[in-house]
Amino acid sequence: MKIKVGDKVKILKGKDNGKEGKVLQVFVKEGRAVVEGLNLMIKHQKAKRQGEKGQRIQFPSPINITSLALLCPKCGRPTRVGFQVVKQDGKTTKNRQCKKCKEVI
Repeated sequence: MKIKVGDKVKILKGKDNGKEGKVLQVFVKEGRAVVEGLNLMIKHQKAKRQGEKGQRIQFPSPINITSLALLCPKCGRPTRVGFQVVKQDGKTTKNRQCKKCKEVI
């Protein structure tokens, strides 16, 4: 997965086009992610007891990962993600890498 929880991303499509936010949750099988404060939906909730008022609950809805671009922590630009395999002391690690500045994310 190229986008993980805690990454800063920029939205490329939809009603929140151009806005930036932090990834709160990633659904790998569905290929979707929840971004903090973006793609907000409203859910109406009925009153549970007589005399209470109903509510409108606002929550961030999952957005397709293809509509997101990862922001590089070093250069701050939206970038594609590459992978870099590093062998160190007999251990192999796979790191994400910015395609523009070649910095490990």
